[in-house]
Amino acid sequence: EVRISTLIKLPGAKPALISFFCYCAIELTTGLWASSFLVVNNGLVAELAAKWVSLYYLGITVGRFLAGFLAMKLNNKQMIRIGQIICLLGAILLIMPLPNNLQLVGLILIGLGCAPIYPAMLHETPNRFGKELSQGIMGIQMATAYVGSTFVPPIFGALSQISGFSILPYFLLILMIVMLVSSERVSKVCKYQA
Repeated sequence: EVRISTLIKLPGAKPALISFFCYCAIELTTGLWASSFLVVNNGLVAELAAKWVSLYYLGITVGRFLAGFLAMKLNNKQMIRIGQIICLLGAILLIMPLPNNLQLVGLILIGLGCAPIYPAMLHETPNRFGKELSQGIMGIQMATAYVGSTFVPPIFGALSQISGFSILPYFLLILMIVMLVSSERVSKVCKYQA
């Protein structure tokens, strides 16, 4: 049994955990707060905003389906990178003062971008940390992911009470940049091959 403290000290472990934390924070914060953002910021009717958010989730679903096929052509690192870039484009579309339909495209892009990231990061774990340690690392990664999905959406909720919902795309963009940087760092540091 390898101790958690030992696993966390592995090269690349900390940025890997930050990536998982940020990913789940992004997925859940978008899912929970996008409709409020659309109602308050864009003046959408609540019913329509809810439909838009369902399209975000549809983006994740369709994206996961497509990612299954893309996985035959691309490796995990490429899938993670492409997903993160699509997420960033989505957040940028939400930030720009564009018509509502283009903002919807931004929301769907965040969903599509999210799709391959989590599965590919999990699949990449044995390549990053070696087969023997991958199970232990995976456990910590899942725990960190749950911390991100549990605590970040309410933190955003509290922040939005102070600064308004217009900060949502910026909040997501910061998390996406941190995730991208951490993820690239893991790829640089971890030289294991399965």
